[in-house]
Amino acid sequence: MSATSAGPAVARTGPPARRPGVVLAVILITQLMVILDGTVVNIAMPKIQHALDFSPSSLSWVQNAYALAFGGLLLLGARAGDLLGRRRVFITGISVFTVASLLGGLAPSAELLLAARVLQGIGGAIAAPAALTLLMLTFREGPERMKALGLYSLVSSGGASVGLVVGGMLTDWVSWRWGLFINVPIGIGLVFAARQVLSETPPEKGKFDVAGALTSTFGITSIVFGFIRVAEVGWTSAEVLGAFAAGVVLLAAFVLIERRVSHPIVPLRLFGNPDRVAAYATMLLVIGTMFGMFFFLTQYLQGVLNFSPLQAGLAFLPMTGLLFTSSRIVPRLLGRIDGGRLMISGSLLVLAGTFWLTRLSEDSSYLSGVVGPLVLFGFGAGMLFIPLTGRALAGVQPSDAGAASGMLNVLQQVGGALGLGILVTIFGTASRNSDAASRIPAERAREILTDGVHAAFVGSAVYAALTLAVIVLSVRPWIRRKQVVPDVAAEPVVVDSHV
Repeated sequence: MSATSAGPAVARTGPPARRPGVVLAVILITQLMVILDGTVVNIAMPKIQHALDFSPSSLSWVQNAYALAFGGLLLLGARAGDLLGRRRVFITGISVFTVASLLGGLAPSAELLLAARVLQGIGGAIAAPAALTLLMLTFREGPERMKALGLYSLVSSGGASVGLVVGGMLTDWVSWRWGLFINVPIGIGLVFAARQVLSETPPEKGKFDVAGALTSTFGITSIVFGFIRVAEVGWTSAEVLGAFAAGVVLLAAFVLIERRVSHPIVPLRLFGNPDRVAAYATMLLVIGTMFGMFFFLTQYLQGVLNFSPLQAGLAFLPMTGLLFTSSRIVPRLLGRIDGGRLMISGSLLVLAGTFWLTRLSEDSSYLSGVVGPLVLFGFGAGMLFIPLTGRALAGVQPSDAGAASGMLNVLQQVGGALGLGILVTIFGTASRNSDAASRIPAERAREILTDGVHAAFVGSAVYAALTLAVIVLSVRPWIRRKQVVPDVAAEPVVVDSHV
């Protein structure tokens, strides 16, 4: 899941954009490319594992390397646009992303692919915040801007579905490498168009919080690395204990840095509001649930049900289609139905869908075992995300609006990586302890995979139950006060949720 943000107080400054329609096209294609990158690669995971000899646990780094780099540096990327000029930063980010995509497509080894994925994440973190801010500056507040934001949200919601199908087609018909190569001509075209039509914004005065960005990114990465290595070497390994210790030390250093620097990348006062903290925790948990569902259901569809990559991509359409539909309907419901009740209902549906997936076996079919959970996920997530976003941004001071919405986007990436890391540990442990593990691997591979996926879905169900518990405990007083969640579709703040 990737996302971008822009604060609500953005004013139109600088010279007017040349050919606003072309500017909008550049921004929308950029957003689509960033979203496609996640789902195109996700559907190709089994092919990547076989081609580059990834272990089942280390395979998750193909997703996590991008998510952690993107999420960890997103706020720093937004700050770079403020200080250096957004057009310049946007072009730099797209250039880095394009070069990284080429390197990833050419990667002859797992290590080089992961390095390319980190570089892709860095490029995305540089380009994405600048893209949305340029949209806000190009279109005047009112119907003009809302139409542009509506198209932006449409691309964000539907992009995941397109990526799954495109990824399946490219992997099935050509090679998984073309899921990365496809970004190269698109990126070159975007750089050329941006130079022609984007106007530069005047740089602001201020400082970079590089230390805060690096300590937070490496701290979370160390903890995720620890969880993933547990699946292979166990909890008592010096490597695992060292990773967890380093993560704790780095995150403690991050908090100390943010308390002392003049321009913190994450103002700690954002965490003084209990409702906002609960919203952040909810986002962390629900995205972890969804990342795990996508990752392991892809393994199940291709490894147990013997779906081709294209069939696996098409298999997710019930969920992504309903998620898209719900995201269009929910903003209209928020004026009549309390946002807290929508969040509880959505979370219950996600929990039910996850629990249903724990019933999958070697003998399950797509229609009886997979379609139902995907439908519940689609409806549930669509009901959950928009009021959750409104709650996280309610009451934020204008000066902190960009940081508050940016934190939601960071938590989507970090929550997905952390949740996937924990579930990979559960998957690896269950696979090793499977009754079929002692038999001939070639004959029992499907059974071992099914046992591991079952355990991972049980872990996802626990994640979903924790999500529901946090929502129920935190929204009860919110419902009692009859507080109306802001209709985020009418606010010039966009937080895109996708997997």
